[in-house]
Amino acid sequence: MGDELRELREGYAQVGDQRLHYVEAGDGPLVVLLHGFPEFWYAWRRQIRPLATAGFRVVAPDMRGYNLSSKPESVAAYDTAQLTADVSGLIQERGAESAMLVGHDWGGSVAWATAMQHPEVVHRLAILNAAHPRKLSEGLHHPGQLRRSWYFFFFFDLPELPETVVRADHWQFFRHFLRDARPGAFTEQDMGRYIEAWSQPGAASGMINYYRNSVRQSPKRAEDQIRPVQARTLVIWGDHDRYLGAELAEPDHDDVPNLDRVESLADASHWVHHDEPERVTRLLHDFFALTTPRGR
Repeated sequence: MGDELRELREGYAQVGDQRLHYVEAGDGPLVVLLHGFPEFWYAWRRQIRPLATAGFRVVAPDMRGYNLSSKPESVAAYDTAQLTADVSGLIQERGAESAMLVGHDWGGSVAWATAMQHPEVVHRLAILNAAHPRKLSEGLHHPGQLRRSWYFFFFFDLPELPETVVRADHWQFFRHFLRDARPGAFTEQDMGRYIEAWSQPGAASGMINYYRNSVRQSPKRAEDQIRPVQARTLVIWGDHDRYLGAELAEPDHDDVPNLDRVESLADASHWVHHDEPERVTRLLHDFFALTTPRGR
């Protein structure tokens, strides 16, 4: 591992019937970092050590379906209720009652849902380029956002074909996603780490099943799961997001009454924590400073 990943502790947490792989660094108040699609814990390589050095205990798991964590085969196993139970269980397994929760992309969606369904475990919430579910639902009624998300509604819900396509040409489909970031944000060495994670048995279907389950969920059930987020919340948004319009960044006050602010990074892409790692890390540090989650 490079200098930025020295002194990481690696382990597995048994959470219900799932075995979640994670890396951990530092001691102090707990910070949990949830990666997006199609990444894994390594997405946070530029944030883990600086936050740990600043006095936090940082845990970055592979979410279920990814890399070295369990990869249940059924689409239903990727229901939001089970994904949020993984997060709540991981926080408790690591010996804390609550944590400061950070999520990007799909990890952000799971973080939003965890703050709604398990508010007792979320001390503070930070979201990176992941729309609040109500804003996303509203946005998808507009043709522009629908065009951005065509893969979400059509391609990824097809049986078997998506797995074949994403594996083709040495995972070119996924590599194309990551190359929307600034030049140099992902090195060839980084790409090798990602390809190794994507190549784990069952990982292609596990990652895609997040989308399949979401598409198959009834709109009424999705609406019923939305509750006010009580945790103090920071949104960090790269405005040059190819997949999510900037108009989705700010949640409604009734849904997030304790919104601290939306921090827009005008020159960053969807991969905001890769494009501007130092700035994102500083924003997270300052947001979490002088606060102690329960159980520490």
